[in-house]
Amino acid sequence: MDGVDLSDGQSFRNGFPHEFFRWLRDERPAYWHEPTSITPDGEGFWVLSRYADIAATIRNHTVFSSARGGTRENGGTAIKDERSAGDMLNQADNPHHRRLRDLVQKGFTTRAIGKLESELRARTDVLLDAVADAPSFDCVQSIARELPLQAICILLGVPQSDRDELARLVDLGIENNTGDVISHDMLRALAKYAHNLIDEKRRNPTDDILSAIVHATIPEYEKSKLSDRELRLFFNLLFPAGAETTRSAIAGAIKAFIDHPQAFEALRQDPTLMGTAIEEIVRWTTPSIYKRRTATCDTQLHGHTIRAGDKVTYWEMSANRDEREFAAPFDFNIARSPNRHLGFGAGIHFCLGSQLARLEIRVVLEGLMKRFRGFELAGEPAWMPNNRLLGFKFLPVRAIT
Repeated sequence: MDGVDLSDGQSFRNGFPHEFFRWLRDERPAYWHEPTSITPDGEGFWVLSRYADIAATIRNHTVFSSARGGTRENGGTAIKDERSAGDMLNQADNPHHRRLRDLVQKGFTTRAIGKLESELRARTDVLLDAVADAPSFDCVQSIARELPLQAICILLGVPQSDRDELARLVDLGIENNTGDVISHDMLRALAKYAHNLIDEKRRNPTDDILSAIVHATIPEYEKSKLSDRELRLFFNLLFPAGAETTRSAIAGAIKAFIDHPQAFEALRQDPTLMGTAIEEIVRWTTPSIYKRRTATCDTQLHGHTIRAGDKVTYWEMSANRDEREFAAPFDFNIARSPNRHLGFGAGIHFCLGSQLARLEIRVVLEGLMKRFRGFELAGEPAWMPNNRLLGFKFLPVRAIT
């Protein structure tokens, strides 16, 4: 079982290695992963796999930093150290994180997300019209990829004509073989695009979240506005996250309903299950499957000493399949309650886009249920070979009407 290289995206080319993580949860809950020839920075890292340990680590940013720890100059939330650690929203600790989040939330409001619903329903109808009579279709490209992409472009005020090129950049970045979550070439291209878009929003603000964030001010903070670099980093975080993670959840949901057709029929017959179904979909798919922290001081866990500066990875997908927390965790149960999954994270880094993700999943499911009785596979699915943002690259289906 020691042979699985978690730093290699190819280890996930057939999906998440659940058996390996079941063994880790049972036998090695604090596991030291030795570096391999492709491990970023040439360093080993700790692997946490149990729900209780992960839930505690997420919330303990004093000992487990999102920025850096010990004598480590860089840190971040991926295995590889990043120069953006400490500056990007998901790579910052309080009090800096609080300032960034407060400013970003000036635009990312419940009202702003709610205004999208009718637009997303209309766009979903268009997407489903296009495949309704097709003998088969790739639900990733036709639906799961397209709706979140359109939604994040609306939110950020990105011209719809640019979305295909930006999506192509993100897809290529995720499929890279460099050991990065997303390639630096892609991030540089996104940053260049963001620079020009931010300048335009500054000159000519429009009714979108990015415009609101560009102009957001909180006088109580010494740095009362986001800097150009902070804005670019936010765009580089939000665009791939908004375009990719919900895509994986939606495609993963369709595959789950193919494997469990009785669940789709139960949801069609009882729409009141939608709330718990969405939470189960997020638990089941867990599109962002791990995060990394850096130990700020020596600490003990399961008889091991984690030293200051050590990289500590925690695997939310493993936590969301932990038998110690979930009854029958490998059952897809759309009525599961309670469901304290970690698919949106927890604590100060709870997913900023969770409301949007839930809305998109609900709109797509309701659209599918109105038109189809179910789905079946029309070919062999393919996974995105990435150890952080895991989802289907290709999922050919046939709709049952």
